[in-house]
Amino acid sequence: MNQNTRQTNKSVGVIGAGYTGLTVGYRLAMQGYDVTIYEKSPLTGGLVAGFEMDGIPLERAYHFIYTTDHEVINLAKEVGVDQNLSFHDSNVSTYYDGKLYPFMTPLDLLRFTPLSIIDRIRTGLVGFYLQKLTNWKPLTQVTAYDWLNKWNGKKATEIIWTPLLKGKFDHYYDKVTMCWLWSRIHVRANSKDSTQEKLGYMTGGFRVLTDKMTTDIESNGGNVYTSSDISHISSEDDGRVTVHTANSDTTKTFDHVVATTPSHVLAALTKDHPDMTQKYATQLTSIDYIGAAVMIFSTDQEISDYYWHNINDERIPFLVLLSKTSLSGKESTGGRYLYYIGDYVTHDHRYFSMDKKDIMSEWKQGLKTMFPHFDESQIVSEELFTFRNAQHIVDIGYEDKMPSYKTPIKNLYLANFSQIFPDDRGINYAVKEGEMIAQMIEKNAPWPVTDND
Repeated sequence: MNQNTRQTNKSVGVIGAGYTGLTVGYRLAMQGYDVTIYEKSPLTGGLVAGFEMDGIPLERAYHFIYTTDHEVINLAKEVGVDQNLSFHDSNVSTYYDGKLYPFMTPLDLLRFTPLSIIDRIRTGLVGFYLQKLTNWKPLTQVTAYDWLNKWNGKKATEIIWTPLLKGKFDHYYDKVTMCWLWSRIHVRANSKDSTQEKLGYMTGGFRVLTDKMTTDIESNGGNVYTSSDISHISSEDDGRVTVHTANSDTTKTFDHVVATTPSHVLAALTKDHPDMTQKYATQLTSIDYIGAAVMIFSTDQEISDYYWHNINDERIPFLVLLSKTSLSGKESTGGRYLYYIGDYVTHDHRYFSMDKKDIMSEWKQGLKTMFPHFDESQIVSEELFTFRNAQHIVDIGYEDKMPSYKTPIKNLYLANFSQIFPDDRGINYAVKEGEMIAQMIEKNAPWPVTDND
């Protein structure tokens, strides 16, 4: 049944069915807009797209939400799936020099013997300072690597921070600004109840929310095309925007178009458009992205009772190990133990050309190094996914090359996680961004005059 609160004859095309695109589409479809969403992959949800393992619905990349993620929590309530959302106690560990250390409380830090007592106290004071800091602007002018070496000390940076920065950003590790790291620490600290962090997950996986938004868009007259390739974007004389697809039947002209693709993808789609300026095109192509590889496996063996394992040991060929079972309980994983392994890699990394079984074999050897009791024969199911544009690089001067939401092409918007600054990507920020773009379209503010340099 159509639930529009008002009617309009306006049409909106959305390129990308991740959470930003779905939120834009859902919000405007509910307001009576004629919505069409194009998704290149066979699945909606973007990085939160789901699959099944042993009959359990999961995400291809690990996701959770914080208690402070109000936008996505409110959206879940609005579409009627909030009963699936529950919050669980999290626990964190750090693997360093062959040993697993708890890393959740100030007392855990004081017991972290790889650092001297002075370095432990200094690390705690730096962490407390970053949690309370609100003026992040000065942190945009210094790299995290340099800032940490100065204030946290070289030894603490070498043991705690550098392995994480290298694991997350590869050779960009010493280019990322301190404001990026501050944002991660600040958000995580604010989500804690006293000293206990709680993380949210949905029974049935986030596909419950993804599918409900998709269904609501379609029930309000919208269309969601998956496996849909876009060749280019053009404009009509009246200012409307045409999205050209490989399938001519789905090529359409819209009053507004929102691209939620990585920035360089929009650059390729608009490279021949006469209204695209050199300045904006340069911004689109100047943002670097890094890829990711994620392995998911189920096993009859409990490997660790920690949820989150930071890997600070260069012998281990991945960045992080997560136990979904430790977070949400064994009943949520069909009675088995379910784990995620993740690593970030550059676009030219061998993982993008290797057979996925060979990657998983390498990573299982890493697990054996970490946990000598790990028994590979008890693995029941395993899968590996790669993502080419999983994380953008926030370097010094990033604000100057961050493209605006309104492009130089009239009625064409760009909205992706590279514009969420100083915050980082995540489900809640994607929803928040989608809500903002939907409001911009509803207000239909005059298009800014841009230079043609």
